[in-house]
Amino acid sequence: MLGIIDFLIALLFGIVEGITEWLPISSTGHMILLDRIFKLNVSEDFFSLYLVVIQLGAILAVVVLFWGEIWPFGKKNNTKPLTKGGLLSYVDVNKFQMWFKILVACIPAGIVGVLFDDILDALLYNYFVVAIALITFGIAFIVVETVKKDKEPRCKDIKDLTYVDALIIGFFQLISAIFPGTSRSGSTIVGSLMIGVSREVAAKFTFFMAVPVMLGASLLKIVKYDGTVSNKELLVLGIGMVSAFLVSIFVLKFIIGYVKKHDFKVFGWYRIILGVIVIVAFKFILK
Repeated sequence: MLGIIDFLIALLFGIVEGITEWLPISSTGHMILLDRIFKLNVSEDFFSLYLVVIQLGAILAVVVLFWGEIWPFGKKNNTKPLTKGGLLSYVDVNKFQMWFKILVACIPAGIVGVLFDDILDALLYNYFVVAIALITFGIAFIVVETVKKDKEPRCKDIKDLTYVDALIIGFFQLISAIFPGTSRSGSTIVGSLMIGVSREVAAKFTFFMAVPVMLGASLLKIVKYDGTVSNKELLVLGIGMVSAFLVSIFVLKFIIGYVKKHDFKVFGWYRIILGVIVIVAFKFILK
């Protein structure tokens, strides 16, 4: 029976989702710790559904905050219309091309997710894999930022990304689809920086990629779910989605402002520390 404590825990999970989905620190790493400390009074299948579906709130935050940059129709700020007059003049070629690049970037993870989602979860969704992924990509952030320090990025605008760039970023996203704890934003940002993309473009492209990726993952989880959902469970989902949305608005604004003046090393160190905490906690405390 769900009570007020469960609704508060659902709120907490939504808040953590809104923070960790966009910062390159692994939402999975935080969720796996939270799940051991705070337990929702729901079935394992519903909890698995909950953790994925609350991402829809985070997606909505991207759509709301960056609507002017992702909606490919309209004349306002349309620097490259398809035609000079008529209805097609409302089509923004740059934004359409951006979405085609995003779709290309989503192909590797999309294929693997559809074919092997359940298998990968069963084999790799455990605290040790998550911790090692946290530490590995934490080190990667520090190394890449050190190597790229003071080097002028090749790509300073999303429209300058090539389809090859998009595919390479997509393969980095695939790493996060296979290994929980890698962090989807973490892996794609590392990959972007490695091929000469600026931090701001890397962050924005990662955010925009999340829309089809997370929407697809949520729909796939909903379609596969064969249980019933009570009204109270729907309320739990609603609380998680709304809190994830509201927190995501603030976090997305923060990260875009942050990357204009700072590098990602601090997130690398955070990931390493969190990875060590996960190993110690599950090995000695949360047995």
